[in-house]
Amino acid sequence: MTTRAQHGIFKPRQLFNLHTSTSPVISPLPTNPINALQDHNWKMAMKDEYDALIENKTWDLVPRPTNANVIRSLWIFRHKKKSDGSFERYKARLVGNGSNQQTGVDCGETFSPVVKPATIRTVLSIAISKSWCLHQLDVKNAFLHGNINETVYMHQPPGFRDPQHPDYVCLLKKSLYGLKQAPRAWYQRFAEFVATLGFSHSVCDHSLFIYHYGNDTAYILLYVDDIILTASSDTLRQSIMSKLNSEFAMKDLGPLSYFLGISVIRHSGGIFLSQHKYAEEIIERAAMSSCKPVSTPVDTKAKLSGISGNPYHDPSEYRSLAGALQYLTFTRPDIAYAVQQVCLFMHDPRTQHMTALKRIIRYLKGTITHGLHISPSLVDTLTTYTDADWGGCPDTRRSTSGYCVYLGDNLVSWSAKRQPTLSRSSAEAEYRGVANVVAESCWLRNLLLELQCPVTKATIVYCDNVSAVYLSGNPIQHQRTKHIEMDIHFVREKVAKGQVRVLHVPSRYQIADIFTKGLPLQLFDDFRDSLNIRQPPVSTTGVY
Repeated sequence: MTTRAQHGIFKPRQLFNLHTSTSPVISPLPTNPINALQDHNWKMAMKDEYDALIENKTWDLVPRPTNANVIRSLWIFRHKKKSDGSFERYKARLVGNGSNQQTGVDCGETFSPVVKPATIRTVLSIAISKSWCLHQLDVKNAFLHGNINETVYMHQPPGFRDPQHPDYVCLLKKSLYGLKQAPRAWYQRFAEFVATLGFSHSVCDHSLFIYHYGNDTAYILLYVDDIILTASSDTLRQSIMSKLNSEFAMKDLGPLSYFLGISVIRHSGGIFLSQHKYAEEIIERAAMSSCKPVSTPVDTKAKLSGISGNPYHDPSEYRSLAGALQYLTFTRPDIAYAVQQVCLFMHDPRTQHMTALKRIIRYLKGTITHGLHISPSLVDTLTTYTDADWGGCPDTRRSTSGYCVYLGDNLVSWSAKRQPTLSRSSAEAEYRGVANVVAESCWLRNLLLELQCPVTKATIVYCDNVSAVYLSGNPIQHQRTKHIEMDIHFVREKVAKGQVRVLHVPSRYQIADIFTKGLPLQLFDDFRDSLNIRQPPVSTTGVY
């Protein structure tokens, strides 16, 4: 018998699919500029960055002054990704080493505001309710537009030294990433320009810029170099974008779809905010991709103690994961309480704390596609829920208070926080919670007034403690409440002005319970649904 091998016919070692293309190999992140310059992709990214700096006239080359403080220049490399997590391009950024700067010498004021999460959700709610377009812009090399008032010297970029003056240093004329004052310089530059267009910054949130003239209204949300623009008409929006682009190098990213790591899906019923890609990264970072999901992020047992159990062997890992989970609460209020609890022990994490943290990740594994839904709704009413446990911390006996605030039907603000002082009764703990949510609602009322959406009705505050409700509206005073007089007078003043009404709600319907304690599954599911935490919409029919 004749075999195939005798005829020189062999089974191929690999089967090829002629219908699929091979993806290009992505160059790994370089460890230093020398390695980067040896790779064509990274070399071109560095050249693009350097050419942009030269075109912007970011510095002058000068002889190094005697005794001058000269900071280092560094290259930072990263793979820039699209909203779906796929590779987009190579990004090389030249930065100044701000840690070498000296206050009063080459560095002055450094504070720069960023837009608050509650402001973002409020503006999104208004835009959706009014059927306005939401647009996304990115400022190319934003910090290079800022002007600096201090004299700052920097070493020439590694790999790009001037061959005729290799010993010269860069005298910065413009701001640069990495400088301590860079965010402040960029913010001031942007705020000054949009003021010439008729915008004014909000008193409640300085990173919100408001334009209102006649029937035309527009809002700009600024988070460092990322911009959300919404306007009452496409003509107004396009006019503003054109003027911004004439002053800054802007990248038009189109309708809002991905902002600060948050996926935005617009559909016929509103918009859906999700951080599922970020949640997947957290799960992978924790090496828990194969973990078994759980139905709630925290159990119903007693709260965690900081003094029992053995120290966790890797505190840095614990802090990294806890910090990552904190950012995830931007769109996941259902884990706010659980994350607040594990973050209390970042200074000295124990094994039981890591177990609690892993439970949150196991919960995320089973609800990874969930996100915050914002729907068209009336924007003239504020409704709040507030709750507090009493002496829940086993170590300090301090209480945890939590609240949530709805603008119409949309959740725009929430909090889970341990109270800074001891409460001597449950009424006191609850009343401090009432004062906290009244303060937040007053801020939101002022914000909405600036946004030309005034709330004319009293804010409803739901509390499940009868004594706290009674204290808010009746001028009683005795020894047991003297030490919380400031909170009492603050709330009563708002009640007397008709801005707030504090009403009783049965504990079964107290949504804020989800921010103060672990709950049974059925109650947790009910309250999570009330927070508008849902799965993504099945269809995106009606997207723009």
